[in-house]
Amino acid sequence: MLDHLGIQATDIVASAAFYDTVLGPLGAARLRDYGIAIGWGVKAPDFWISACDKGEGFRESHIAFRASDRATVRAFFDAAVATGAEVLHEPRLFPEYHPDYYGAFVRDPDGNNVEAVCHTPEHSS
Repeated sequence: MLDHLGIQATDIVASAAFYDTVLGPLGAARLRDYGIAIGWGVKAPDFWISACDKGEGFRESHIAFRASDRATVRAFFDAAVATGAEVLHEPRLFPEYHPDYYGAFVRDPDGNNVEAVCHTPEHSS
């Protein structure tokens, strides 16, 4: 279980705009903004970005956000594509993980692999 996660952003303004857009469909919002560090969450900020201020080179991070249903995964994906994000995997089932694993993967402005995932079956009406 994840308490909070922080990653560095080379362009904090571009990354903040990206996460404002793609986390909205997941029910999260920007809850703290200290300029050099910004936090999103539902009740408390549990995902953070901060300005990249040391080190050289890039190490890809994988960040998976839990979605309440498959429609929310698709909304996340649509929001990400609208920002111009690179598509890694369009929304689909990944049965190699488990039968109901439904996810979508994109790259954020710094090249991190960002996913929205739902672990429950599709509800029929």
